[in-house]
Amino acid sequence: MKYSINPRATFSLLIFTFVGLFSLFSISSFFTTAGTVKASEAPSKPVSTKLIDRSLFFKDPNRAGVQISPDGKWISYLAPHKGVLNIWVADPKNLKNARPLTENTKRGVRGYIWAYTNHHIIYVDDSEGSEDWRIYRVDVTSGDKLTLASYKKVQARLMARSQNNPNEILIGLNQRRSDLHDVYRLNILDGKQELVMQNDKFTNVITDSDLNVRLGVEFLPEGGANVYKLHKNSTNAYDTKQLYHVPAEDLLTYAPLHINKAGDTLYTLDSRGRDTAALIALNLNSEKPEILAESKNVDIDDILVHPETKVIQAYSSTYERPSWSLLDDSLASHMKYLKQLSEGELIIASRSLDDKTWIVAFDRDNGAPQYYYYDKPNQKAYYLFSTRPELDKIQLTKMDPVVIPSRDKLSLVSYLSLPLEVRTGPAKVKSPVPLVLIVHGGPDIRDTWGYDAEHQWLANRGYAVLCVNYRGSTGFGKKFLNAGNGEWGNKMHDDLIDAVNWAIDQGITTKDKVAIMGGSYGGYATLIGLTKTPETFACGVDIVGPSSLETLLKSMPAYWKPAYALMKMKMGGDPETEKGRAFLASRSPINFVDNIKRPLLIAQGANDPRVKQAEADQIVQAMESKKIPVTYVLYPDEGHGFSRPENRMSFYAVTEAFLAKNLGGKLQPIQGDFKNSSIKIENGKEGIETR
Repeated sequence: MKYSINPRATFSLLIFTFVGLFSLFSISSFFTTAGTVKASEAPSKPVSTKLIDRSLFFKDPNRAGVQISPDGKWISYLAPHKGVLNIWVADPKNLKNARPLTENTKRGVRGYIWAYTNHHIIYVDDSEGSEDWRIYRVDVTSGDKLTLASYKKVQARLMARSQNNPNEILIGLNQRRSDLHDVYRLNILDGKQELVMQNDKFTNVITDSDLNVRLGVEFLPEGGANVYKLHKNSTNAYDTKQLYHVPAEDLLTYAPLHINKAGDTLYTLDSRGRDTAALIALNLNSEKPEILAESKNVDIDDILVHPETKVIQAYSSTYERPSWSLLDDSLASHMKYLKQLSEGELIIASRSLDDKTWIVAFDRDNGAPQYYYYDKPNQKAYYLFSTRPELDKIQLTKMDPVVIPSRDKLSLVSYLSLPLEVRTGPAKVKSPVPLVLIVHGGPDIRDTWGYDAEHQWLANRGYAVLCVNYRGSTGFGKKFLNAGNGEWGNKMHDDLIDAVNWAIDQGITTKDKVAIMGGSYGGYATLIGLTKTPETFACGVDIVGPSSLETLLKSMPAYWKPAYALMKMKMGGDPETEKGRAFLASRSPINFVDNIKRPLLIAQGANDPRVKQAEADQIVQAMESKKIPVTYVLYPDEGHGFSRPENRMSFYAVTEAFLAKNLGGKLQPIQGDFKNSSIKIENGKEGIETR
């Protein structure tokens, strides 16, 4: 699961999920989402192959994460203040009077929601990438701030809010035991907490509109999970009744979504008894399920929920691009009107509680995000702003969906961006160019179509950019997902090689001009690429990638322990057995550094709780001991990805220099890009010296 300031993002973004345990908090997607204005309003974009300053792609956006208050009177968004992203509010009809509510000065606000009081915003941050989340609230009118949950080495999780109890939220704290979160009811006005459930079993709980804990999900030691009904008895303990079992093969294509306002229906995504995840409405009284929607080819992956009744009104599924279908025909005329504003993909970002006011955006591959205010009763949309207005007058390239066959006949949905100067049509070039293969993290997430800062940046530098949904990616059903079990560094890597060979066969690139780059699992894939297929790639960029699967499993955060069986199944080996250790060793790049023949850049956050700094340190030390050159940059104040804008700028400057040196692309020299960054070049400064 990528953590991104995306127009799709809702409160569910802040609720814990085990999906995407190893996903990189995408450095680029966190700050970029897509959209455009209608053609008649779109500014002219002269064709140009000149260098676009990389700061236009990777600095904080002008505005992002737009929401409407429940009463529709305020618009809020994240925008720079004191050098980093902070929360701003404004009258939606008078944006010039916008004002900042928060004063974060280092990492910026990572996510926020409106309380149903209409006067308060709740937001989260952590300490230097530790993911020990802290929760705060700010009064929109007075600016008064209150710390709601902030404990050393404790992760606070936002769990639920409700219009029926506007002054309260539910949070989870792993203070008592580090692997599970107790549930607390918290008053956002005075900060008082009350224990709701001492939790010794559940990795996730589902609540109703009165903030009652109604269901719990227990991950099992042998894999899979049990879902229970919960009922609070006279002793304030919870009676449990098993509702159903979720087999291990379905665990990453199953998700409990929410309970409707009436309290009688649980909505889930569920692949049990089928290949793809269907949208299910389960009657909690009769315990009978109803299939609301399903697709034979892909999972249902997004929903549109009525803000007051919590009934699902529409759903989407994505093969190459998202496709929306309605369950509530009353939305048909509104969706039709909004879709004509742009050729991009419509996103309903936020809705007022009375459903009269919407914030909408459009996802488009060659334009920065654009937001609209929609007056639903009068069926009239008003343009608000662009997230990156500097890009509005610059022609950007298209992202072409391509389906690449694997050697064993799987269909790999992929996305290709080409430099403007060589692109002659979808996935067509007039002459080959160097290619950068970007491997997504997870591995249980997926790449999607839309605006991508890394694609645009690299294409502007003269590179073709290819992303591949290799086996083990989500969205294409459980067979495709589980085809990656035990295939880390093996068939999952074969899929990447097949995609590279496809690009060579299509004349897009040549076999001596291909780089591999990625974060988290993508960083691991980079290390595999340079050790298992050392002749394939001209160079590699590993961002917070594990070098040893055994040490990765042994050093995981305590709150991941309930998913330990699932992780072992995905990786294919148990570090507690001799056979398992041998298998994990056979798939660990640390054991094959002798094979590295091409330049390698490693970037790591010192506080990463997912992939510890030791993963980078140990492979760097192994390469040094064998006198194999490596460039290693370390960020002492970062975690699993680089949040501080100064650190992002330095990382992309280093990466651009590294790629230019080894692939020959265009280069914007490193100049003031290290200013105020914590970057430490631990090894191989010569590997990034600019021309």
